[in-house]
Amino acid sequence: MITRPMIAAVLMATTASVSAAGPLQVTSSILVESRSAAADGTTRITLVKPGKVTPGDKVIFVLAYRNTGKQPLANVVLANPLPAAISYRSANPGSPAPDVSVDGTTYGALDALRVRSLDGSTRAASPSDVTSVRWRIANPIPAGSQGQFAFQAVLK
Repeated sequence: MITRPMIAAVLMATTASVSAAGPLQVTSSILVESRSAAADGTTRITLVKPGKVTPGDKVIFVLAYRNTGKQPLANVVLANPLPAAISYRSANPGSPAPDVSVDGTTYGALDALRVRSLDGSTRAASPSDVTSVRWRIANPIPAGSQGQFAFQAVLK
């Protein structure tokens, strides 16, 4: 079982790094899905801060950004290393897929990456091999604008 202080430690270890010039605020949060019955009989899913998580639980990492300056920000890259206790799964629905890395240096689509085995052979990378994710924001972020990216992971 993982408690709030442990979640805080994982969150501190997953602080996004930013490669941008200017006043860019970035916040990271770890959330879980909460399901409840809606009045129309459907199931409503909301993202909430977890009280506790245990190995095998799905968590959602959200990286929110905001340009607090007076000028647009261009060439923004948000990178998020994954702690060892987290196994990447996929982009969260509604969020663009990040470039991923299995070595912290080379980034690309997961299906284009290879992992070298101890015997020197290589194999296709799998989601559990991912060590870092990043998003390159293609267009300048206008002053006062904000956005977010999210990905799903599992606690090992």
